[in-house]
Amino acid sequence: MTAVLVTLPDGTVIRPARTSDVRGIRRLVDEYVNERRLLAKATVELYEHVQEFLVAVHDGVVVGCGALHVVWEDLGEIRTMAVDPELRHHGVGGVLLELLIDRARDLGLSRLFCLTFETEFFGRHGFEAIEERPVSVEVFEALLESRDEGVAELLGLERVKPNTLGNTRMLRFI
Repeated sequence: MTAVLVTLPDGTVIRPARTSDVRGIRRLVDEYVNERRLLAKATVELYEHVQEFLVAVHDGVVVGCGALHVVWEDLGEIRTMAVDPELRHHGVGGVLLELLIDRARDLGLSRLFCLTFETEFFGRHGFEAIEERPVSVEVFEALLESRDEGVAELLGLERVKPNTLGNTRMLRFI
């Protein structure tokens, strides 16, 4: 059984995701893709990265998700944060994010970035908008070898710019 990290007052539990949660994550992602608030992800990507996710589950239904993706020795990305629209503004997203930040600290990361339309939410959790890339030239060149779309978005590569128009690059030191 997967360990519960937190139980919220309404009985919602937050725990590491497992493969059986991917359909629920898919449903949440699709909800926000249709609103152009999240970038689309192939289902296979969700399975490939399920170990990066935490989920919020209420009455057996995935009602929130978020992932931590390690990019470099000191840098990670918070990605695919979504909460069921009926539960937004009830604290689920904030708890998920803080647990992902704790995970990042445990891994030895000192900086987290996100690419988001939800600047107020991330701002309340210590993220600040940045214009520049948060990596040195040497790291930038090494990251060019990555096939990960999130890394390409961080680097501002031309091939992903149509997907990220309007996104804000935000950073938090932890």
